[in-house]
Amino acid sequence: MISLTRLNGKAIILNAILIESIEETPDTMITLTTGKKITVLEKAEVVVSLVRTYMQEIGSVRATIMSRDAEGS
Repeated sequence: MISLTRLNGKAIILNAILIESIEETPDTMITLTTGKKITVLEKAEVVVSLVRTYMQEIGSVRATIMSRDAEGS
């Protein structure tokens, strides 16, 4: 889970695994796999960095690399 800030200044805790896309329009809009869209104050590069850190913490990045190695890619 990552902590972000809505446009009204309220904190939101978001399940990073559900993020489908992130775009700046100029506000940062996050689209989830459920189709829900959330606009946050943080820039896209900050959100991406938080997601990367979260994925590393839960071992998702390592699991992906190990899976690719096992498949021979």
